[in-house]
Amino acid sequence: MHADLTSLIAATAQWMSRAFPSGGGVMDSALSHAQAHQAVTLAASLRYPTPVDAALVAVTGAGGSARLDWITGSDGAGLDDEEYAWRTWVDEVVASWAACLLADPELASTAVAALGDGGDGDGTPSGFRRLVEPDEHDRRAGALLRHPDLLEPVADLHRSALLSRLCAGPAMTA
Repeated sequence: MHADLTSLIAATAQWMSRAFPSGGGVMDSALSHAQAHQAVTLAASLRYPTPVDAALVAVTGAGGSARLDWITGSDGAGLDDEEYAWRTWVDEVVASWAACLLADPELASTAVAALGDGGDGDGTPSGFRRLVEPDEHDRRAGALLRHPDLLEPVADLHRSALLSRLCAGPAMTA
């Protein structure tokens, strides 16, 4: 992962965690957020595979969560400045790709393998264990976060681009 992506990853993972919250306590919330963070990190690394890609999105901005909020039924009206500010760093494509990965652990394994083929060393399966091999606690904590029917409207936005990226290999920057 490139350092320029940290704000984008943090904001998009936060959005995913809020849009598909854990139904449990603090531990379940933490486990659910960890899964969202792993999915978003993997998606961002695939979407912006080079330092130049990461720098460009850092300069141009990620686009924000407005369309995602609309699709999931959130109303962004009345957000205070602090709430609005972090939402500007949410990346719609990365959120969509993360939703695809969360709904399908086999696709997530394929994505981890593709990232590993890129030679940047961040694609180790152990680094994405909660995403690709969720245990019972992970599945319970992330029940909404991994529910294919709930994720479908978000996942469907950019699924074809993710599948194209995975078929094309590391040379394509999506």
